[in-house]
Amino acid sequence: MSDFSGIWIPLITPFADGAVDHAALRALVRRYAEAGVAGLVALGTTGEPATLDAAEQDAVLATILDAAHAAASATPQRRALPVLAGVSGNHTASMRARIEQLNPLPIAGVLIAAPYYTRPAQTGIVGHFGALADASAHPVVLYDIPQRTGVRLELDTLLTLAAHPRIQAIKDCAGSLETTLALILDGRLQVLAGEDLAIFSTLCLGGSGAIAASAHWRPERFVALHRALTDGRLAEGRRIFQALVPQIQLAFAEPNPAPVKALLAAEGWVRNELRMPMTRASDALSKQLTALAGLDFHASPA
Repeated sequence: MSDFSGIWIPLITPFADGAVDHAALRALVRRYAEAGVAGLVALGTTGEPATLDAAEQDAVLATILDAAHAAASATPQRRALPVLAGVSGNHTASMRARIEQLNPLPIAGVLIAAPYYTRPAQTGIVGHFGALADASAHPVVLYDIPQRTGVRLELDTLLTLAAHPRIQAIKDCAGSLETTLALILDGRLQVLAGEDLAIFSTLCLGGSGAIAASAHWRPERFVALHRALTDGRLAEGRRIFQALVPQIQLAFAEPNPAPVKALLAAEGWVRNELRMPMTRASDALSKQLTALAGLDFHASPA
């Protein structure tokens, strides 16, 4: 059994002149290891995997795994950051083949969303995830995000899937308090908030943590939030979360990951580059983000 508690960061994929910027990616992994996050997600939605070809996806994952190991080696007391690998698609056989490719790698698990666009019946979803979990040598984290896939993982479906020995957690983006609470009370799946504004409520209900794109900036504060709430320091956790709310709101004011990349670029971590059809954050939002960070805004060249 793996532990998926704590704050996990779904890493962006930095670009430089159109190519993956592996040096910047390594620097980000070191940064988050030093911040004390629980783990990283490679090739999640925030990492723009749909714009990466197969070789680029493999290279991004390899860099993240190597950098996570190197960060641990630099501090003997620190373990290597666990890395979840995102696997997406709507063709079960192709996704099964991809999972089999990932089986030899030292990943913590695979993060899998429902088949997008095709909108299968719940029985098809159970069969899909069951086939993928059967093929995986690693734990499976379900990703329930109906606004992207077009289909929701219903509670009965989730409870059925929870019986599979390799399905161990869920990234919960469905926006249903009833489902979130039911899964926490059931206890078989670790529940990770996938909507960043739901981190506080999920943790207070007994959830395990969060996969939080907004935690790319000031990750230490998100780690402190998790520690405060899991230690029962509710008032402190509330203060931390309320201070983070403006950051979380701005991080999703325009399509993810543009706001996060704009903020990291303003601080010099990455270039402010995305691949089409994704576009950079607007100048208006970038001004708000840099003001939040106490930085001076400089408009990016068109």
